[in-house]
Amino acid sequence: MASAAALTAAVLATGACTGGGSPAWNDGKGGASAPAEDKGPQVTAAITSPASESADVPAVPTIEFTTSNADDAEIAVTDADGTAVEGTTAEDGKSWVPAKQLAWGGTYTATVTATGAEGRTGTAVSTFTVMRKPANLVRVSSFLGDGQTVGVGMPMIVRFGRAVPEKYRADVERRMVLESTPKQEGTWHWYSPTEIHYRPKAYWQPDTKISYSVNLGGVPMGDGWYGRSDLTVDLKIGRSFVMTVDNASKQMTVTQNGKVVKKIPVSLGKKSTPSSSGTMVVIEKKRKTVFDTMDELPEGEGYRTDIEYAQRLTWGGEFIHAAPWSEGVQGRTNVSHGCVNVSMKEGAWLFARTMLGDPVTVKGTPRKLQNGNGWTDWNMSWEQYQQGSALS
Repeated sequence: MASAAALTAAVLATGACTGGGSPAWNDGKGGASAPAEDKGPQVTAAITSPASESADVPAVPTIEFTTSNADDAEIAVTDADGTAVEGTTAEDGKSWVPAKQLAWGGTYTATVTATGAEGRTGTAVSTFTVMRKPANLVRVSSFLGDGQTVGVGMPMIVRFGRAVPEKYRADVERRMVLESTPKQEGTWHWYSPTEIHYRPKAYWQPDTKISYSVNLGGVPMGDGWYGRSDLTVDLKIGRSFVMTVDNASKQMTVTQNGKVVKKIPVSLGKKSTPSSSGTMVVIEKKRKTVFDTMDELPEGEGYRTDIEYAQRLTWGGEFIHAAPWSEGVQGRTNVSHGCVNVSMKEGAWLFARTMLGDPVTVKGTPRKLQNGNGWTDWNMSWEQYQQGSALS
């Protein structure tokens, strides 16, 4: 961005000095008139960035301004045709950002009007030109799309086509805005240099409406790379459907909208391949699939098995799935390779009711869930999760 310079235009109040020894003004009749009334201090406004006539301004600029002796200030931004540009003024009243990416190479004018006591005003104007479209653009994508309905544990997931250097993450995060109805406290968390998640402090309330915008078109993202475009997503949270698996009882308790609706016998991972204890969410669902570990496990230990009603919990291969071969020991003994085994009947029942983002908590096994092995956003405390924000 070009260096900032202030362009200030103020309406100056006219007045006379007062006090002992002040001159008398002739009233045309040989007498003296009273001094002109002091109308108070001047009101000023200044745009500190971008400076007027700046070129190569980012396509999502932050217009910064200052005022003095003002009670209020308004900013208006227009394009070369005079069409108003929508945007948002910061809570401190000192900066403004556009709601959407400005046009590559476009020329814009920002006008700040400050208003003080008794209607005194000061105005500042800056005309600037947005940079031309750069060659190096970072793709920004959302895992979820418009109109989807997901579970109460679903994190909002945004991915970048290139790693974002740490020093740029705070500015990137500032331009990512999520709104929920009803409103719920939440935060973004950098899952990796190429992926950022958002979750609320507690599970989403059922039937919440969510809208998030990622305003990164033209935003610097390090090493001469810029965001390719803006992104908006509107979706909905469904009913609350929470599954809790207890190794001690070998039972899964299913709660829907706060009420226990079913208890299901399970078989977890055997001693040599224990299931992970922690809170996960349903990542994907497969009505029929094949588990093939022939190339992963030592010779003689691999297997290739047809599976029905599979619901993935971890990237490492832990699922909830139907396992007719273990139905005789479900509820009593752990015999799986780490998955949550249920009967064919209960597997079909679960599969028909779950959706992406439904939470699953496994308790009491000797292996702890490794963060990052799946969507493990809920496997961290709220305090830990907040630390993953570049703005924390």
